[in-house]
Amino acid sequence: MNRLISEADLGTKQLFLVLSPPDRLREQNLALTGELLDAGYRVCVITTNYPYRVLSRLYESAGLDLERIAFIDAITPYALGSMPPADARCRYVEAPTDLTAIGIGVTEVLRAHPHEPTCILIDSVSTMLIYLSSTSLSKFIHFVANRLRLLDHSGIFLAVEQGLDPMLLTQLVTFVDATIDGQA
Repeated sequence: MNRLISEADLGTKQLFLVLSPPDRLREQNLALTGELLDAGYRVCVITTNYPYRVLSRLYESAGLDLERIAFIDAITPYALGSMPPADARCRYVEAPTDLTAIGIGVTEVLRAHPHEPTCILIDSVSTMLIYLSSTSLSKFIHFVANRLRLLDHSGIFLAVEQGLDPMLLTQLVTFVDATIDGQA
């Protein structure tokens, strides 16, 4: 499979919007995470799509180095109705609507390894729309994008192609350095 983000782009650009076919979202999450790890990044996955335990098993079976991946899981506590036991690799957030807690989790992950290149991967913007208005989500993505730029880190916002309303898509495109069509 071809790389979704070229090594040259990873070296010169910070923020990416990756638009994925719906049936390839999980595959592209795995591919992007692998590409980032291969390029020497630490990866922090903000997941509202798959529970941390599911993603960690998928990553492990794909041979990805879990020691270099942190998770902010906003779906497991929501789905279970209670907070799961603490885990060193995962910061649980009570609900996908708790953007403050997600933002704090991002800050904590970035502070944990300040001198290592880190990339935040949001999986997925489309799923977050189930829980949040387009306006709230746009404000949050703008906040995260600016935080990453100011701290000189990278970010990937993974979304289902044609799963975003035109206004939100337009705003997201203005927040990033490159938009990648996951069809290719």
